[in-house]
Amino acid sequence: MSAMTIESAGQALISLKDITKVYGSGTAAVHALRGVDLKIEAGEFVAVMGPSGSGKSTCMNILGCLDTPTSGTYRFKGMDVGSLSRDGRALLRRNYFGFVFQGFNLLSRTSALENVELPLIYRGVPAGRRHERARDALRAVGLEGWEYHTPAELSGGQQQRVAIARAMVIEPEVLMADEPTGNLDSTRGREIMELLRSFNAERGVTVVMVTHDAGMAHYAQRTVRFLDGLIDSEELNRKGAAS
Repeated sequence: MSAMTIESAGQALISLKDITKVYGSGTAAVHALRGVDLKIEAGEFVAVMGPSGSGKSTCMNILGCLDTPTSGTYRFKGMDVGSLSRDGRALLRRNYFGFVFQGFNLLSRTSALENVELPLIYRGVPAGRRHERARDALRAVGLEGWEYHTPAELSGGQQQRVAIARAMVIEPEVLMADEPTGNLDSTRGREIMELLRSFNAERGVTVVMVTHDAGMAHYAQRTVRFLDGLIDSEELNRKGAAS
């Protein structure tokens, strides 16, 4: 990333200090975050939980450079994200973050392979190399042989695997997962969680996941719970920590 300097020696991968987020003003102001402090180390798997309106989704959007805080400091690998321009944040997001959503967000009329290739097209990767990397990503999520199927020809679990392959094809340092099992039954949900945990354990990808399901949260090493715009509690998970 030529436009920015990143220095990470001795620092947390992600650091939030006294982060606030206010929507609106005056009597209509909504304080979504009220002074959040959070550190996430490289290679961690962190689950984020909390009721609707607790601030967890707002925090995730800030972490993924999809939104900006009203005040406070967000550092990524030691760099002050708040000092970046809109284009700078987009560059950071494109180079370091992969995203997985509850609704899969696949293009309906394109094949699994073409969906996975999309981030590489934006990066200007040549076609031959692009096809190779997309095939490798689909193979890594157990979808070898399904490259030319459209989303309509895939189950929900398979569609989420395509979405994970699309996120991982850029080899991100951080995978942001927003309710990745929310549209899946419990069996498919556990399969997706095992997949995320394998990327975390075997490739060292930092995973930050919002979930409402405590059973899925236990795949993470640590659970952070939000309430009323603040972090209410943090705990280590035996299952995640033991993996």
